[in-house]
Amino acid sequence: MPTAIKAIISEQLEALRTGDGSKAFTYAAPGIRQQFGTPDNFLFMVRTAYGALIAARYSEFLEGAVIEGRVIQPLRLIGADNTVRVALYTMERQPDGGWKIAGCVLAPSTVQAA
Repeated sequence: MPTAIKAIISEQLEALRTGDGSKAFTYAAPGIRQQFGTPDNFLFMVRTAYGALIAARYSEFLEGAVIEGRVIQPLRLIGADNTVRVALYTMERQPDGGWKIAGCVLAPSTVQAA
């Protein structure tokens, strides 16, 4: 996967962790921005449904893939309680050639943190 994809995800995560909804919102694909309308709505949704992204004590990128034409970048998350989850980011190439985050699904992992 292009380094640019990992950079976009990392930068959005940093913005989310510092509570900068406006910056985090800039990394979302147009469809996501349209769906949530404002950075505050977006940040509220992430805090409510994707708290594991913000609370992870450790994260690492796994091998990305193209599945049914979609670019998927997995990110392993380890929580404070050692629960392991995988965030599956769907990335979308923009007309300018850059990448934006078009979605994310949190899935449990079969791996247990040491």
